[in-house]
Amino acid sequence: MKAATAIGIGVAFGALALSSMMDGTSPAAFLNITALLIILGGTGGVTLASVGMPAMKRIPSLFKLAFSAEPPELRARLDLLVSLADQARRDGLLALDAQLGEIEDPFTRNALQLVVDGTDPEMVHAIMEADVDGMAARHATAAAPFEKAGGFAPTMGIIGTVLGLVHVLQNLAAPSTLGPSISTAFLATLMGVGAANVIFLPVANRLKAISAEEVELRMMTLEGILSIQAGDNPRLVADKLSSYLPPAEREAEEEHAGVSQGARASTQLQAEAA
Repeated sequence: MKAATAIGIGVAFGALALSSMMDGTSPAAFLNITALLIILGGTGGVTLASVGMPAMKRIPSLFKLAFSAEPPELRARLDLLVSLADQARRDGLLALDAQLGEIEDPFTRNALQLVVDGTDPEMVHAIMEADVDGMAARHATAAAPFEKAGGFAPTMGIIGTVLGLVHVLQNLAAPSTLGPSISTAFLATLMGVGAANVIFLPVANRLKAISAEEVELRMMTLEGILSIQAGDNPRLVADKLSSYLPPAEREAEEEHAGVSQGARASTQLQAEAA
């Protein structure tokens, strides 16, 4: 479910707000400008110092990606590779050149282009594996701001609490100001820990999961392309690549294959009887 990250963060915020209201605390009590400034400004500043401005500029688009990324279409990619294997088996590898313009995925198209050009299988594997490694490295860099912020935010919260307690100690002669000052002090820690564990770290983990899914899709594609280059039977290609599918989809594929084979056998028997 592509909206799971947004739903999860919303549920976490809702549970925290509900629990505070059940204890008699108004949600408005958490809207403290001083604490927000310490957490947002302090965490943003040290994160910027850690990862640089280019990485920070990508944060809005990465938030959007984490909240709305589509799951990888492993089933569709497997079907594509099996159809290409079938065509290569019947018409030869050079016949795949006509299919290159119809393939939308750049990774699949580039790998297939190398095969059509007659590149050595080991070289195809090395080139495309380097492409996957480069993509994974870029994705790790993209997730770094959220990981850094998740580490810095609680510390900034503690700093905010210490600053607030210093203010409290300076005003011990005015008891009426102690309550709001102590509240502000501890709100900074609450906001820092909350921002790290409810927003920054979940988004970082989601981005890592999206990257891992993309790596898995590309490795499946590469294995399929190499099988096509080796001239493997389409059925063998399907069996080999089905290991990348989730168990539920794999079982459905096996049932579908069994039904298809049964239908072909029945058709053949009817033809022989006629």
